[in-house]
Amino acid sequence: MQSFDPRHRRVESPAARHYQMSKGGKETADVNDKSDQKDEEPSISGEYARWFRGSTPYIHTHRDKTFVVLLPGEACGEETLINIVHDLALLSVLGIRLIVVHGARPQIASALPASEVVENRRVTSADDMDTIISIAGRVRSRIEALFSMGLPNTPLHNVGVRVAGGNIVRAQPVGIKNGIDHQQTGEVRSIDKAQLDALLDARAIVLLSPIGYSPSGVTYNLEASELAARLSVTCGADKLIAFDEDGYVRSSGNEPLRDLTPAQLVAALPDNDERALLLGALLRAVRGGVSKAHLVSFARDGALLEELFTAGGGGSQVSESEHRVVRPATPADLSGISELVRPLAESGSLIARSPDQIERDLHQYLVAVVDGVVVGCCTLLPCGDDLELASVAVHDSQRGDRITGSALLRSAEDSARASGATRLWALTTAARDWFVDRGFKPVSADDLPQPRKSSYDGGRNSAVLCKVL
Repeated sequence: MQSFDPRHRRVESPAARHYQMSKGGKETADVNDKSDQKDEEPSISGEYARWFRGSTPYIHTHRDKTFVVLLPGEACGEETLINIVHDLALLSVLGIRLIVVHGARPQIASALPASEVVENRRVTSADDMDTIISIAGRVRSRIEALFSMGLPNTPLHNVGVRVAGGNIVRAQPVGIKNGIDHQQTGEVRSIDKAQLDALLDARAIVLLSPIGYSPSGVTYNLEASELAARLSVTCGADKLIAFDEDGYVRSSGNEPLRDLTPAQLVAALPDNDERALLLGALLRAVRGGVSKAHLVSFARDGALLEELFTAGGGGSQVSESEHRVVRPATPADLSGISELVRPLAESGSLIARSPDQIERDLHQYLVAVVDGVVVGCCTLLPCGDDLELASVAVHDSQRGDRITGSALLRSAEDSARASGATRLWALTTAARDWFVDRGFKPVSADDLPQPRKSSYDGGRNSAVLCKVL
């Protein structure tokens, strides 16, 4: 974390436009925390407007990007598949280039109960291969039929969604492993990137079955997770998105992990489990250069859209780099800060500060940024020889994980120490317990340093807290 002195460093320049993340109210601490208070119910139109405004930065960011999507066989057998396919069609309409890989493992297991599975690979005989081709064809046909519906119950229901495929994947036999001949079980040998790019450039959704072909015309049964990972690396995809029932990587204590590094994912991998194949694909993709890999639930309607178009997300994300950042504010953050604090100032939860005042004091602000979007802020104000933490606001999309507010506080404390302050003060009307839980001690307003004591507003009757740094 880069430290800064809020009492000396100043940023001068006009503010640039910044989009706000949505979903309604904000969690605050002034520092005022509204988490225990119920806001007035927004209208449907107002809620929709906030959602749409919040999604806009992500729509812009994802346009013309390439996503590889892994639909395992479990997802393809669910009634929820129709919702997933329609959400994928929506992504395509929004300008996202899609490569969809479907699996068929449970369908094949049901049709071939006597077939041997060794280390999560099915040994595929020539006769079995005929059955597998038939099953893959049925699954693919169902997905294509759903894409043919366009976007039902919307003005885009007549929009054609093009689906294409072909002999894009060349395969080679797995061969003999540990003395077992895997016969027509294969692995990816190469991918025809030129053909793939041509289809994507034509705005088609590329749909691929877990089947590959050798130069001699032999057909091989491939593992869908491995195919998806290889495709994402070869085509330079921006994301690999995989579905499973849960939609989260979980800790040893069964807590959902929303953001992981590859090392953390390795620690969470199950032993010799089919799910390890799917999570292993996420790992290979990120370590192969794909910037982000996501796990979302096929059982929860809208999880994909929530993961892609909200700051809070709706699943687990794996990335080499940290997508959450707390840093000093820049002029480009002014609009984001203003939109976070404006409704709270209007309700009286925060002291009103105009955009001009925020811009003037921008050098005193820290912002929490998720995927480039401001989702939290706070300011450090002079308080005698110490500093006061004020205008803390965290977007409600970040409320559940309790990470953003704590990260802002840690960064504020680091910056205060770097400036030479020995105490950090906070005045709050609603977040007293939040501060106490984080080491602040309640004190009297008479304990405030001058001139802050003389400017204390007795009418607000804010609780005064102090933390020794």
